[in-house]
Amino acid sequence: MSNSALPACEPVWIVQLHDHEWYDHVRLKRVFSTDGTRHEVVLVDARKLLLCADRDDTDYVLRPVQEWHSGKMRGIREFLDPQNARVPDMPYVTVTSRRAAGLIGWLGLEHEGVVTFRNGQHRARYLASAGARWFPVEVHEREAALLRQYCGAPDDARTALRPCIVAAPGADSHADDDDHNDDRSDDRGDQDVPVKRGAGAHTPGAPRKGL
Repeated sequence: MSNSALPACEPVWIVQLHDHEWYDHVRLKRVFSTDGTRHEVVLVDARKLLLCADRDDTDYVLRPVQEWHSGKMRGIREFLDPQNARVPDMPYVTVTSRRAAGLIGWLGLEHEGVVTFRNGQHRARYLASAGARWFPVEVHEREAALLRQYCGAPDDARTALRPCIVAAPGADSHADDDDHNDDRSDDRGDQDVPVKRGAGAHTPGAPRKGL
């Protein structure tokens, strides 16, 4: 059999959920799967990631999952269901560093991480609320070391969350995200869920102001 006849394959991460009655795991795949994308997968500690995300004062930060309306909860739950043929993308983030609050931070002796979601904030917060301790996110390669510094999962997570290789679904299974209740289009658009922080929200594709 020629290589062209072999089915396409992709790595998939299985994330265990320890406090979720509907299913006990989810599957996640990379956002940027082609060679040369200059993005990396980083395994993060869920609590540390959301702590850094809550510091983002230039964008929308979502309310706790328990405060979401029932339609949003159901939509994300159905979208992440591992019984679906389509594997959801992992969250996609950026990370920066800024001086910490207080005198030590003002003197430049202590810094803290600030995470901004480019995609998948609903997914990340839902996974954390469902008992996921660690999960993979994608980040540009120039920010990967900084993300590991502030949010990286411990060594045992890297053993537990090794990706498995599965056959990629056909083109007909990659339906529009709206058909799967994805949160990609409304991570910032669901106005009764997010809390707007700071003077103004960031417009995707526009230059971001410094923190």
